[in-house]
Amino acid sequence: MDICRYFLCFALFGFIGWAYESVYYSIMQRRLVSSGFLNGCICPIYGIGGLVLSLMLGKIENPLHLFFSGMIITCTLEYIVSALMERVFHERWWDYSNWPLNINGRVCIIGGVAFGTMSVLGVKYIIPATFNAVIGLTDHMVHISAVIVAILILFDIIVTVRNSDNFNDKLWYVREQSKIFEEGGVGYRIMHTLNPFSDDEYEASIIEKIKRRLHK
Repeated sequence: MDICRYFLCFALFGFIGWAYESVYYSIMQRRLVSSGFLNGCICPIYGIGGLVLSLMLGKIENPLHLFFSGMIITCTLEYIVSALMERVFHERWWDYSNWPLNINGRVCIIGGVAFGTMSVLGVKYIIPATFNAVIGLTDHMVHISAVIVAILILFDIIVTVRNSDNFNDKLWYVREQSKIFEEGGVGYRIMHTLNPFSDDEYEASIIEKIKRRLHK
């Protein structure tokens, strides 16, 4: 494929990611949410992720290998992008600080499992379908579409950066996300139901089990 077709695939992957995140946040927050860094309906990190997965994992057939490879690649990408965006814009665009098994609040095991699953679905179904759709377009249509989409994304980036002072208002749902596993949050209640012990009691029970094993 030529660069214009790859660019259109990037845009389509970004749109799919925006739709996924917007639906997720809208359900979690019980109100309509337009997720992502840009004001428009594209999340660039998903566009990049889709292309990276297609290039690095496109030839892997085993779903289990796809899952773990995809989880590692996407979590690494998520961590790097999170750190870069925080350094540039002094804001966190996602925050897993209170989620179980997180690394510096940038990635967590729950997100990793979700991205691993999406990697399998993406490499097996979504990415091939997207590539086939774009390949089926005429060169003339591809070039015109690529120019229009590029202009729209560039305009969106300019507007978003110029209005960066409004990031705090835009990112209210990120702050709410970080509270899911705080005491009283939905995630906290689920975890507490699965493990009714306090943290100290849970650690003590593990230590006691280890001692019993050692005495056998």
